[in-house]
Amino acid sequence: MKNLQKILFFSLILISTNSFAQKCDRVYLFGKVVDTMYTQNFYNLMIVNRSTGQGIFGQPDGNFSLYTKDQDSITLSVRGYHMVGFRVEADSNCQMKIMAIIDRKAEQIQEVVIRPLKSLQQIKEERASLSMRETRQVTGIEVLQSPITALYQAFSKKEQSKVWISKMNYKDDQRKVIKELLRLYVSYDVVDLNEEEFDEFISFLNMDENFLKTASEMDLVTFIKDKFEHYLTIYPHLRKDE
Repeated sequence: MKNLQKILFFSLILISTNSFAQKCDRVYLFGKVVDTMYTQNFYNLMIVNRSTGQGIFGQPDGNFSLYTKDQDSITLSVRGYHMVGFRVEADSNCQMKIMAIIDRKAEQIQEVVIRPLKSLQQIKEERASLSMRETRQVTGIEVLQSPITALYQAFSKKEQSKVWISKMNYKDDQRKVIKELLRLYVSYDVVDLNEEEFDEFISFLNMDENFLKTASEMDLVTFIKDKFEHYLTIYPHLRKDE
């Protein structure tokens, strides 16, 4: 009976010793990240030990290796991919191998507005068709025939507003035609402007409405190109080649 107790006692000591020996002071962590959808080099792969606050870069082929402690919290981070996190679990050799399959983040693409360029002929037709919306007014001999109507038109705020709105719409139509011209000239490198700069340059042009409607293509190109050079001398910071 005593011999049996001795055997059990030494067995427990041996088991405890082996268990203590199996506890790893350092764990060799190694592995690879893989994108199964695309062949990719991972130049910005980083392995972060959140338990210690330290991090290292991996290899471009996705391989990595480092020493950690058992149960350390690890995060694998690659720009453009979802992060992968896990805890270190040492094997009997104080090692851990991991193969991490990473997924790309969904890309948010900014909306782009594409405007088809109009031809010179289309713009020419629009220039020729520019006309102020008709606002019927009593004039000439009609004033004598209908003096009350003439007085109403002269002093009525409503009638004056209709005329003002008609003029504003007409001006707006002119600017739209000139914008179409500028888009075409930008595509041909006649002028170098961004879409956001069109309104300011159109105001600088101050183009006569009759000239806009009747000028030849050569006259228009020459006028706008000369005005653009003048525009750049006044606002030299807008030069794109500087």
